Parts: sequence; structure tokens; C-alpha cells
Amino acid sequence: MKRAVLPLLSLALGLSVLGAIHAPVAEPKPVRHTISSGAIARVLREVAALPSRGADRSSVMQRLRDEESGTYIGDILRERDSSLARWSGREDSPLSVWIQPQSPLDDFSNSYVNRVREAFEAWNDVDLPVQFAFVRDSAQAEVHVNWIDHFDEPISGRTRWARDDDWVITDANIILALHHNQGDLLDDDSMRAMAMHEIGHLLGLDHTTDSLSIMAPKVRVRQLSSADRATARLLYALPTGPLPGLPH
Repeated sequence: MKRAVLPLLSLALGLSVLGAIHAPVAEPKPVRHTISSGAIARVLREVAALPSRGADRSSVMQRLRDEESGTYIGDILRERDSSLARWSGREDSPLSVWIQPQSPLDDFSNSYVNRVREAFEAWNDVDLPVQFAFVRDSAQAEVHVNWIDHFDEPISGRTRWARDDDWVITDANIILALHHNQGDLLDDDSMRAMAMHEIGHLLGLDHTTDSLSIMAPKVRVRQLSSADRATARLLYALPTGPLPGLPH
């Protein structure tokens, strides 16, 4: 199977570069979870209007109807032109993760490594068909996490992944900043939250307009929301690539 080798920032052609803005913790305003209904309804209408393409199409439609409530899968479909990318199921073979254990950067703390491990473990607890296991040798890792002092843009984390022609993610890297681009040092709780956000991107999630979820562009929460969990589970229950029957 050919793997896409593509320039930076070319999500449509197979490479994704995603970042998150960190903002100080603030009490987010509750939002109604209707963010995906319009996009899902559009998808269902377009699929239903096309000639039948068999069980695949009907099963995807049924899954969306049954499970889209309480998720932000519609945000992802909208951002990805009704296409989905994720890792293939790895129930018996966890993704190997290497976290850079030391750094000469000023203000680096070993506690950051522990917070990032906790972030991966939080996603492990979601019980997806993809799990993470830590390795000490970077050469044996499929996922690498490295440190940077700060980004020039107003972000504190960035995830880059590559996919093959079937929209299956094949490898990924996460870079986390110790400082906001304006100079403030991230505390341990902020680092853990930023890591959870970037791991969400690594899994194939995109940003949501729901400020109560870890995948909001500005990370204001410190735990995975029920919508984060439900969206990830639905993503890993649907096929990769363009949804069956949709024009692209």
C-alpha cells in the first residue's frame, strides 16, 4: 500500500499539521450539544439521495443516526470534506510512544514527562481499539513527543501525522512548548491538558466549537468530556476515507 509523502500543511493530500491555542483556565459557558446536527443531517440527505451502494452505505447512515447525538463528529466531517482519518484497529498491538525524557531547554521539568504520560493514559481509558504503550528507544516508536521552548504562533502544541491512500494514519509526532509564545511557563496541569488535546489530533479528531471539550481550539478544560469520548468512539466505528456514497 502506497504511503502519501506530501508537503507540510497538506491535509487534503495526506499530511495533517494541527495545533492548539492555550488559554488560561476560565469557567466555560455551557453550550448546547447541537454542533454536529446540521452537518450530519446534510451528510444523511446527500447519501440518501444517491443510488444505493449496498450495505456499507446503509450501515454508515444508520451508525450516524444512532450515535451522532452528543458528539462533534459533524465538526470533523465539515473540516475534512466528509472524510475521516484514523489509525487502524490495534487491539493486540498498542501504538508505541516515545516521550523525550530530558531537554536542555530552560524551565524543563521531569514532571512534564509524567503529565504527558498521564494524558496518553487518559485516552487509553476511553477504551478505543487503539491503545498506547511507552517505549524507551525512540527508534522503536511510532509516535514521538518532543519539547520546544515556544512557538512563534499563538499555540502551545502541534501534531503532525501522515496517512496512506486509505486514510489510515501511519505515524505521528507531537511537539509541546514549555512556554506560551508570549513567554509564560505552562504549569503541570496545563501541560497535561495540552497533551490530551494533541493526542486527540493524533487519534484523528479535529477541533470543535464546544468549549467544554478538550478538543476546543482554545483549551480551557482539564479533562476529557463525554463528547470527546463519544466522538472518538464513533470515529473508530466508522470507515476511513470519504464516507460511502458522498461526492468529493
